[in-house]
Amino acid sequence: MTALADELLPIMISALQHYSYCPRQCALIHQEQTFTENVYTLRGQRVHKRVDEPGTSIEDGIQIERALPLQHKGLGLIGKADVVEVLADGSYCPVEYKHGPKRKKQHDDIQVAAQAMCLEEMTGKPVPMGVIYHYSSRRRREVPIDAALRQRVKETVLAVRQLLTSDKLPPPVTDPKLCKACSLYEVCQPVLLSSHGRLEKLAKNLFHPEREQER
Repeated sequence: MTALADELLPIMISALQHYSYCPRQCALIHQEQTFTENVYTLRGQRVHKRVDEPGTSIEDGIQIERALPLQHKGLGLIGKADVVEVLADGSYCPVEYKHGPKRKKQHDDIQVAAQAMCLEEMTGKPVPMGVIYHYSSRRRREVPIDAALRQRVKETVLAVRQLLTSDKLPPPVTDPKLCKACSLYEVCQPVLLSSHGRLEKLAKNLFHPEREQER
């Protein structure tokens, strides 16, 4: 895969998080270039204001790198880390800022794991741990970058690349919890599309050619 990286479509690290949350959301943002705001995205923007400006500082004896550009040539990933902590032993730890209370979310774990894998390729040093900083509760959640999570990152990269080169929009997930929080709800129209699909199925059952012949 490394040899082909230069020929592959570069994928934003954030696209992995979007895909894991909802493939249709990923396609709308990264393929259709569609994005709208809602209360959740605005909260996220406020959270990221503190880390959007590149810079270096020392906090509690730890070197803090903000808005650090990242890449992984082997996987064809590009993006940036909200924060990278350079610890006393010279090791690195990516920290992804999220609004909301401390809660494990797979799509967030995939995002910070991808950042860790980028840092490993860039520095040649192992990055065994990432952190999600939950701004609302001011709590840190450690994310072990284990073999299973690394494999999930690789699988998601392949899935995103296939999606973005297919030029097709996947169907909505129609998960009420996910859809409620998505800023693209009005653009996506998951309920309408789901209803349309049920109507098409009903029409096929009512007007199926074989049934017409039986009448």
